[in-house]
Amino acid sequence: MPSAMLSAVLEEEPDLYEAFPPHVDPTGITILTDSPPGKKAPLKTFEEVQPLLQPGRKRELKLLIRENSWPINSPVRAALWPALCRQHQHGKSMLDGFYWDMVTQVFGTVELPDKPIMLPPFVEATHCLGYHLTRKGRAVADRVVSVLGYACPDITYSPSLYPITAALLHFMPEEECYHCMASLVASKEKMFITQTKLLNEVTWKTVMQIAKKHASAAQHLSRLSGAIGPERIYADWQWWILAALPFPHLVRVLDCFFHEGIKVFYRVALAILILFHKHSTNQNSEWYAEATKNGVDHAIDKFCRNMPASPTKLLRTAFSIRALSSQYISRVFIKTEMTLKSKQVITGARLVRSRSSDNLPTSQSQVNIQMMSHTLTIRESPRTSHKALWFPFPNAVFRDKEQHSSDLRQKLFTLWSWLPVRITMYQPVLLYTTEEHGCSLTTFYVRVEHHEPTLLMIKTCNNEVFGAYCSTRWFERNQKDERGNRQAYFGTGETFLFSLYPERAKYPWVGCAALADGKGDERVAHGSELFMAADSKMITIGGGDGQAIWMDENIRFGKTDRCSTFNNPPLCPSGDFEIRVLEVYGFSGA
Repeated sequence: MPSAMLSAVLEEEPDLYEAFPPHVDPTGITILTDSPPGKKAPLKTFEEVQPLLQPGRKRELKLLIRENSWPINSPVRAALWPALCRQHQHGKSMLDGFYWDMVTQVFGTVELPDKPIMLPPFVEATHCLGYHLTRKGRAVADRVVSVLGYACPDITYSPSLYPITAALLHFMPEEECYHCMASLVASKEKMFITQTKLLNEVTWKTVMQIAKKHASAAQHLSRLSGAIGPERIYADWQWWILAALPFPHLVRVLDCFFHEGIKVFYRVALAILILFHKHSTNQNSEWYAEATKNGVDHAIDKFCRNMPASPTKLLRTAFSIRALSSQYISRVFIKTEMTLKSKQVITGARLVRSRSSDNLPTSQSQVNIQMMSHTLTIRESPRTSHKALWFPFPNAVFRDKEQHSSDLRQKLFTLWSWLPVRITMYQPVLLYTTEEHGCSLTTFYVRVEHHEPTLLMIKTCNNEVFGAYCSTRWFERNQKDERGNRQAYFGTGETFLFSLYPERAKYPWVGCAALADGKGDERVAHGSELFMAADSKMITIGGGDGQAIWMDENIRFGKTDRCSTFNNPPLCPSGDFEIRVLEVYGFSGA
């Protein structure tokens, strides 16, 4: 680029601060230039990015966002960030004016109050990072978060929610910011924002676990941590990114985060450790001296605030870490979550007393249980010669059998308490029943395959009642691996078996027991990770030295054996069974 043209561009740069909304004070924002003009291809405009915002082109979009280091004052984010967040929207889009109706409902007016807004209890004062928002901008952020708290009462603890809200407000108006945050909070396919203390602890322990295997810097960190131990260091991992990184670095991280989810934060946290290791290995270095004098936690915070790498180099370091796939991160996350839950059960410890983390019937889940107890009731059908498994309750058959119905309800409370805590907040919905939809795997797949999770309940002709909680969509049976081969088994360690009659028992994945015994680092044998399998001829749940539940294509006959995945006994004494009724439940909104 000729020097005269470059000079003109630089002279125009201050005017580009007009890209920020009026509730942002741009005077403290530093514009970083990663590379000399002309060295790289021109940055993409939103019009060039927009065609990639469709399901089949997510990988192209991911690479484009990673490669385009838009400056902090680029107008592209005003359109890009809302579009990225809309991808994760669950259910119908909000109608125009919905947010302002909510504001009126909560505050009685759409005018910003003069007095400070009381924030929801899941927000702590130390979480309220405003970045470059003006006083009015902070009030706007407070209002968005308050309305989110009103609309999402299940959030009990969310450190990152306020900072991400504040960051969004630097590039969009208030109503758009609320819609973005609502999409991120409700996202089902990817995690963006943790909403309980349990999941918050799971995230930092996940970072600690993956750091041990993917960043030699973790050992360096452990040595420097001394008496305080590495756990205290990792507990602050999100604040390395949200609070300590310079704002231009944070914004580039968020470019990727809004498309890819929390795995971007995990990678960036590891990149920070790798760079810190590089700059503090030498005992004569500034950062080694800082760590030994003031503690490694303070040293990392200061290192991030004075980040020696550009935003581009930071992201390049993060995304060059090998063997750190989304599937691997999810597996570590689930195992870590199971470990914490197991410890709660074994020790009776409580990380937080809340509706969404006690794994006990709550005000909302009791409503759901009551609904299920009206639905999942064994009765004699007046129209058929056999008993149906479940029917709206009460019913004439049970008017004189209150003890039986009470016992059934107790079984259902037990089953409900076995479900993952987040699922107990949703209402169960009957997706498929052999009574109404016939005995065909084809129909089963049509009605069930796109729902996740699902609860399968089987009643045999000998009156045994058992089933499985299936964590993954049955549609996954069609997925292929990198070589193009259809995967035989799929699912995650959240899947479990249960029996309600005559025995009442839960059979979780054997990996949970390994985690509870402190053997979480030992890899579970492949034969113990066979959760779900299906094709046009059969359905299987649990494998390895036997199949826990197997059903034929006509959903008439089945068999049950001990299997390595769940280490369960046969779910009915005979091993072979004839299906009287099969019903499958999904969870509305899950």
